[in-house]
Amino acid sequence: MLFLDGAAVFCEDTAFIWQIVGNVVKIIQWIVPILLILFGSIDLGKAVVAGEDKEIKEAQKLLVKRAIYAVVVLLIFVVVKALFGLVDQESTNSLCFECVRAPGGDTCETAAKASK
Repeated sequence: MLFLDGAAVFCEDTAFIWQIVGNVVKIIQWIVPILLILFGSIDLGKAVVAGEDKEIKEAQKLLVKRAIYAVVVLLIFVVVKALFGLVDQESTNSLCFECVRAPGGDTCETAAKASK
């Protein structure tokens, strides 16, 4: 239990850093899938304009792959949280994890202001 108390103090002292990490994760979680689908659509558009069936089929395959990658990137944080929950329930309830999950939340905002 002493270890968990030390971890709680660490999370409180570094809440601002965890909040920044959380914001970066949110950006990656949303921007990367959007860019993947956008670039796939552009490639498909180029192939359609070119009018060659072979290029269109290759662009369609690439678009499907990029859409799958986009879903994986979007859901990666959910999978990580579920795995942490299976291993240790305390880790998903810690302030560090909360600040990464919801950097703008009240709990994290209060701790981040106190740590500055």
